[in-house]
Amino acid sequence: MNTAIGLRVWGDFACFTRPEMKVERVSYDAMTPSAARGVLEAIYWKPQIRWVVRRIHVLNPIRFTNIRRNEVGRRIPTGTVSKAMKSGEGALGLYIEEERQQRAATILRNVDYLIEAGFDLLDASEPAQKHIEMFKRRAEKGQCFHRPYLGCREFDCQFALHGGDMPVSFYAENPELDLGYMLHDIDFGDAMTPHFFRAVMRNGGIDVPAFTAAEVHA
Repeated sequence: MNTAIGLRVWGDFACFTRPEMKVERVSYDAMTPSAARGVLEAIYWKPQIRWVVRRIHVLNPIRFTNIRRNEVGRRIPTGTVSKAMKSGEGALGLYIEEERQQRAATILRNVDYLIEAGFDLLDASEPAQKHIEMFKRRAEKGQCFHRPYLGCREFDCQFALHGGDMPVSFYAENPELDLGYMLHDIDFGDAMTPHFFRAVMRNGGIDVPAFTAAEVHA
């Protein structure tokens, strides 16, 4: 069965962080497939399905801006958490006033995307139509499990179910724009290994290969 859906998402700011930038956050030029999957799961998530992003349309021009953000400088060590779980006691608190660090970030502004996606049905006992209708109903009503965001949680986004004609992208007349290597998604079954692909935007759209495709590399 055809499980294709279209979802339009937009917001004032976005930051799809490049992992090669260690301290200062620098965003990719466009939304990553993993970020798109996160938006879809925020609206509708069930263990019986797995969202598959197939194409991302970049509707607004790619524009960057620089800001400074307050971040927590460290995380609670895993060993400390494990020890506290075994003993039933331990200091697991972080005091923001003591750990706060101000860092620069290069982020996107005034973004607008159209996500084309579908899903793989992991439980054949449930009809795909059921999940399609539930997603559409939730998206039309603006319902979500948590507020969808564009890369970082502070950059929340608006969303709407897409129907009708394809909106015109700012890059509709641009035949090809190489965006370089982009994060595809994380392989949670393999020690959270990141996988990348070469993102090429053609006429405003980025075709996303399957996670198991030859052009996707760890």
